[in-house]
Amino acid sequence: MIKLVIPLAALLASCAALAAGPAQDKPMLELAKNAGCMTCHHVEPGAQGPDGLPPIGPPWRDVSAKYKGQKGALEQLTQTVMKGSNPYDSHWKGKASGLAMPPNAAAIGEADARKLVKWILALEAGKKS
Repeated sequence: MIKLVIPLAALLASCAALAAGPAQDKPMLELAKNAGCMTCHHVEPGAQGPDGLPPIGPPWRDVSAKYKGQKGALEQLTQTVMKGSNPYDSHWKGKASGLAMPPNAAAIGEADARKLVKWILALEAGKKS
């Protein structure tokens, strides 16, 4: 009986984590916070930055929606996190007040960046958790 209780408890805990949704993933939010990502980005759309302007970086639900189903999105966005983006080729114009993403290799390792981008891409557009 005890052998059954332990796996059942683990299963229930994992189901509770899934029910909370990806946006409530505390370890990923903590990773993002510790790497400085939350300074410019939010999970949910609609948050405002300084002086009522859009936030510096796009909300992650919008990023997820933009790249949903695109082949190579995980690798492309991981490299953007690590190396930064081109300020002259901003595809978030009017939706974010920042012109470019700075390189973040000093703040986060590539494996953690990939894990964070994978989590962001799993967020569903328009669904608040």
